[in-house]
Amino acid sequence: MRKAFVIVSLLSLVTFALQFVFAAVGAFTKPAGDDAFTLHSFTGMAVIPVLTLLTILFAVLAKAPGRLVGLAVLPLGLVVVQVLLAGLANGATDAAGASTPFGLTIAGLHALNGIVAVHVVVAVHQAARKLANPAESA
Repeated sequence: MRKAFVIVSLLSLVTFALQFVFAAVGAFTKPAGDDAFTLHSFTGMAVIPVLTLLTILFAVLAKAPGRLVGLAVLPLGLVVVQVLLAGLANGATDAAGASTPFGLTIAGLHALNGIVAVHVVVAVHQAARKLANPAESA
């Protein structure tokens, strides 16, 4: 189970990192239609939550320490925050539908929260590797 924990945490890390690529694709798509962020949205709303749940499951099955299981749960909460920030940023427009300074600030927090999430997933993966190979950390 510990090897599975390492593998699923690595898949999660790769997927979180790809989210930045998918966000850039959406941001730089010209003309930017409603579907510019489809890949970013789908990955964030479906793939990442599933991988996060699998990471939590394998952390428990690998008999990881409680602190590591808690760390594995944290990205799920950060994903919820991401969704809330994205919705708030998208909803903070003026009467013409243009972005407002408040909305852009919230969008910046969305990006910052994504960076925090990646750091947490890196920590989970590193801890999973140490758990699976204790001789490496000695």
